Amino acid sequence: MTRAELIESLAKKFPYQNPGSIDNAVREIFETMIETLAIGDRIEIRGFGSFEVRTHEPRVAHNPKTGEQVNLDRRKVVHFKPGVELRARVNNSIVS
Repeated sequence: MTRAELIESLAKKFPYQNPGSIDNAVREIFETMIETLAIGDRIEIRGFGSFEVRTHEPRVAHNPKTGEQVNLDRRKVVHFKPGVELRARVNNSIVS
C-alpha cells in the first residue's frame, strides 16, 4: 500500500472528512515519526509494533558478484518489531 492508497482508504472510511485534511494528517504523522527516529528516540504503537534506530558498526563485507572486499562505514538503520496483535492477525490471515 502506498501513502496515496492509505489516504484514499481513510477518505472512504471517513467521508465526512476533507481529503486534504486526511492527507495533511497522514503526512504530519509520518513526519513526526521521522523526526523522532532521527533524534534516536524509539516509537511504540501498542498492538502494531515498535520502531527503533540501531547502529551497525563498520565492517568488511564482500561483493557477492566479484568477491572483492568492501569496507562498510558505521551506519544507522531503522528496525521494526511487529507487536503481538499484528503478528497474530497476519499469521491468521495467510492462506496456504
